[in-house]
Amino acid sequence: MKKIVAGFILPLLIISFACLSSCKDRATSKQQKKTEKEEVKAIQGQIETNVYPLPTSAEVIKMLTDLEVGYIIGISNPVENSKKYFSSSTRSINVGVFGADLSYATLYNQQQEVINYLNAIRALANELNMSKIYNEDLYTKIKQNFDNKDELVKILTSAFNDTYAYLSENDQQPLALLVVGGAWVEGMYLTTHVSEAAYQVAGISKVLLEQKKSFDIFLEITKPYLNDPSVSDFVKVLDPVKKVYEGIGTSLTEQNIKDITKVIGDVREQIVK
Repeated sequence: MKKIVAGFILPLLIISFACLSSCKDRATSKQQKKTEKEEVKAIQGQIETNVYPLPTSAEVIKMLTDLEVGYIIGISNPVENSKKYFSSSTRSINVGVFGADLSYATLYNQQQEVINYLNAIRALANELNMSKIYNEDLYTKIKQNFDNKDELVKILTSAFNDTYAYLSENDQQPLALLVVGGAWVEGMYLTTHVSEAAYQVAGISKVLLEQKKSFDIFLEITKPYLNDPSVSDFVKVLDPVKKVYEGIGTSLTEQNIKDITKVIGDVREQIVK
């Protein structure tokens, strides 16, 4: 919903500024247009700061259910790991990781796992002052909609949006980006490990290519925050993924998928350990 609002508001703002510009004296129009562009850009930045910037892991995992790929027990990050994340950065990264795992369990109707992952996220979210997002109401909504995957995606996406917005609005944009990054890595890990031979799953190439676009966007939005050590360190961890994706065109070979699977597994091991 927030993405839709942003997409609706920005064009109206641009149109409004354009109308104002046409009413100004020609002598000042050039300077006026420059000022208006700056104002539009500033407002756009404020809006986009609080909008989850990528497809959420719920949306990605919905693609897996559409491919009719089965659920794999034990593939997700063990909930017990939530007790070993002590810094704000590792907690934020793994809120994203567990968020992807929650989506995985939810969209495959693994009810006990849903409870487990909600509890794991809540434990980390409490330390980041976000306990209100992952509360009993969220579980109730999920439970009531177990048979409606589209509605579940909306519910989970809303939770991700709220998480990102909360951190952004409280001057913790670096942590917000780490949540997004953690969710992206885990979503990719689940996607590439749905089978011992993921490259044989029909449709998997399309999902991985879509994630390449998301990866490029993520790297772009981290650039203004690379002076923050937690962001720069995380981006460095992703360097091997960048190198693999740089050699990929508009389609994937069997070797491409194997390379992506290997590098994602290595990166994921580093962020959940």
